Amino acid sequence: MSDSRNEQVSVSAAALPAHVAIIMDGNGRWATMRGLSRSEGHKAGTEAARAIVTEARTVGIRHLTMYTFSRENWSRPKSEVKFLFELLVDFLGRELANLERQGIRLNVFGALEDLPMATRMALQHAIGRTAHCDAMMLNLALNYSGREEILRACRSLVTEGVAPADITEEAFAARLYTAGQPDPDLVIRTSGEIRISNYLLFQSAYSEFYFTDTLWPDFTPAELHKALETYAGRSRRFGRTQEQIEQ
Repeated sequence: MSDSRNEQVSVSAAALPAHVAIIMDGNGRWATMRGLSRSEGHKAGTEAARAIVTEARTVGIRHLTMYTFSRENWSRPKSEVKFLFELLVDFLGRELANLERQGIRLNVFGALEDLPMATRMALQHAIGRTAHCDAMMLNLALNYSGREEILRACRSLVTEGVAPADITEEAFAARLYTAGQPDPDLVIRTSGEIRISNYLLFQSAYSEFYFTDTLWPDFTPAELHKALETYAGRSRRFGRTQEQIEQ
């Protein structure tokens, strides 16, 4: 794995995205290519996640969201699902002190109530322990579905009796998991797949997308810098013409 301490930050602070969201894909293929079990692929993916979280904090990204487990992932073999949650609990146990030391606050997007008890307890403990941290927000999308998040916001508005005329984009966004955080400026997906897989559907309306063939366990800090450099070189128009931007 590349040692990011020896790499220069090539993107200025002004050009950095405030919020980066990542679809971490390719653990299984990475393992298969090496004749390893899928579990070994997930372990390698966890190490890649640790390195990227640290690098994101180092370069000054304020919000990082990682697609950790989708609602669709429940259809995987039970043994694999069980291993994934055990791996998450182990990761939180090993990395909690490091998160605190780096000032990284942990947050979760998704339905926690459906997760195994041990996983819920580990997450709630980590969320509480890092609640005071303010250098970076690390969001784990767990048991997450973009469509379900939108439906959840709609149900909330109905339950609260909000009048149709008062349902604005701002009111709707305030009932999403991302409430209080900026929409992702950059969405990264690894492994060569070119789709967003039900991820942050409302929030990514004007996000920049970066797709790479690199499998997630091979996505090093150097690969993150490539994505950031690509992002910095783009012109974000938000529906405006170039002439309007320059005025």
